[in-house]
Parts: sequence; structure tokens; C-alpha cells
Amino acid sequence: MMFQRLLLLFIGIPLVEILILIRLGEIMGFWPTVGLVIGTGILGAWLARLYGWTLWMEVQHELQLGRMPTDKMVDGLLVLVGGIVLLTPGLLTDITGFLLLIPASRKLIKQWLKKKFESYIISVTHDENEIFRG
Repeated sequence: MMFQRLLLLFIGIPLVEILILIRLGEIMGFWPTVGLVIGTGILGAWLARLYGWTLWMEVQHELQLGRMPTDKMVDGLLVLVGGIVLLTPGLLTDITGFLLLIPASRKLIKQWLKKKFESYIISVTHDENEIFRG
């Protein structure tokens, strides 16, 4: 199952990105398409730096108050991933990157990830209990 996901990630997504860029180039023209890719990359890098710096300051503040900034650290990881994804040319990756950078959508993604991790932990714990009982 993991192999199929990695195959989709490393072959399927870039292939779809290329097809979208070719089609967009046919509609808008070559240079506007290149400009769009470069523009989203520059905007994404600026936003990643802005949000990354803001989150860094919030983490430092939480640490000064003696609290573990786990929520802010998850935000920081998502911003980092969003910034990296924005450096990859393509519209799907740009949309994903921007969603990871925007605080409102990042909050929804964080909630979804939390549910995924909780269900994973429950299934692993259940499997371990079955092994010890078995």
C-alpha cells in the first residue's frame, strides 16, 4: 500500500502537473505561464518566510512562559512543508503549498492530521493488545 502511495507521489503528481502546465501554456501562452510559476514561487517564498518567522517568535514566547509549544511546532512543520512544496513548479503543488501557509486552512489540515494520528494510535494499540492476549 505504501509503495502505491509513493508511486503516485513521485510519478503521478508530477505527470499531472506537466499536463496542467502544458494545457495552461496552450491557453495563456508560454511566457505568461512561466510568469505564473515564477510569481507563485516568489509569493510562496515570501509567505513562508513571513509565517515561519511569526511562528518562530510564537514558539519562543511559549517557551519563555514555560509551556511546550507543540501546536505551534506542528504549524511550523506545516509551513515548512508548504514552503518546500511551493518551490516545486506546478499549480497543484502551489495550491497545496498555499493551503499549508494560510492559517485558516492550515488549522483545518492540522485537525484532519490529528484525527488521522489518533485513529492510527488506536489501531496500533488495539493490535498490540491482541498480540499480548493472543
